[in-house]
Amino acid sequence: MIGIGEAFSSRYAQARQKFLQGCVSAGLTVEPHAHPLKGRDGEELSMDVALDGDANAERLLVVTSACHGVEGHCGSGVQVFALHDAEWREKAKAQGVAVLYVHALNPHGFSYGRRVTHENVDLNRNFLDFSKPVPVNEPYAKLHPLLLPDTWPPTPDNQAAIEKWIEKHGATAYQAAVTSGQYQFDDGLFFGGKAPTWSNKTIRGVLKRHAGHAKRLAWIDLHTGLGPNGLGERIFACRDDKVAYARANAWWGTPAAPVTSIYDGSSTSALLRGLMWDAVYEECPQAEYTGIALEYGTLPMLEVTGALRADHWLHKHPDAPADLADGIRARMVEAFYTDTDAWRGQIVSQARQAMFQAVDGLAG
Repeated sequence: MIGIGEAFSSRYAQARQKFLQGCVSAGLTVEPHAHPLKGRDGEELSMDVALDGDANAERLLVVTSACHGVEGHCGSGVQVFALHDAEWREKAKAQGVAVLYVHALNPHGFSYGRRVTHENVDLNRNFLDFSKPVPVNEPYAKLHPLLLPDTWPPTPDNQAAIEKWIEKHGATAYQAAVTSGQYQFDDGLFFGGKAPTWSNKTIRGVLKRHAGHAKRLAWIDLHTGLGPNGLGERIFACRDDKVAYARANAWWGTPAAPVTSIYDGSSTSALLRGLMWDAVYEECPQAEYTGIALEYGTLPMLEVTGALRADHWLHKHPDAPADLADGIRARMVEAFYTDTDAWRGQIVSQARQAMFQAVDGLAG
């Protein structure tokens, strides 16, 4: 066992090193998937995979981090802590459940402190069939010029125009317009891409290799940036399937805090498209699948959106003054990682509970 604080890292390179060391301590073999680019500090980037348990186990739990790059500060900490948690590892082993850790689904975003991949794509909007027409997000198209103005910080007129839009349509409509995913603006927020990204193709290969035989498959994908600070919302991460939703609630829900869903409006998340979990149905069609996104709150939604706007503006203006750029990068980390012992403790305790519950559910 290690201390909770020791499990978390301030930079991607440090997080990767702790994950690799945790795998060594646990006696696990790491399967690295090297990213084609280098990190912000020139470091090697990789989606690292480690299986704890029988490679032929019929029950498999997948635990993933950094789908949205900068959110990896949280997810990596959970994974590193789990690798040193003897009680947790024994629990999974005793129930006949193998655990697949995928560290840094989007290592480039993690290293650069961005939510998107090196293609400027939101990975969790990228799982579409691009041979077919992509969805058109008309509300986003109208907001795009306001979201990414020519200058930063935004002018009072720009801010007033956004506030006027929210006043007319509502904060919920604003969140849906901005975050649900768009495929028309390559430089825009929540851009889903025009083809499968490196991370998309890589995680598909990992699922096919390690979960292609599983009869019962669970997935906990660790996220941050929505909801009250430190609260881990358990968001249903499957297709709109009533049977699977009932199963997820039986595993992870309580009468006071049921598993929420983007399909019925109970989640803090908007209804999204191009979601990563769609890959399970295509790469592991033999498995009974049950999954959640464990979404931890940080800052209020408009502050998180503001940090994302600034990050995308900076990506378009790499020659911005150093002090402005540094401030934008620091704000991005703050929007997706609350750097306090209390927050980290809440993250680990809730994730640990969800993992224990997943093992019980798979074994039941």
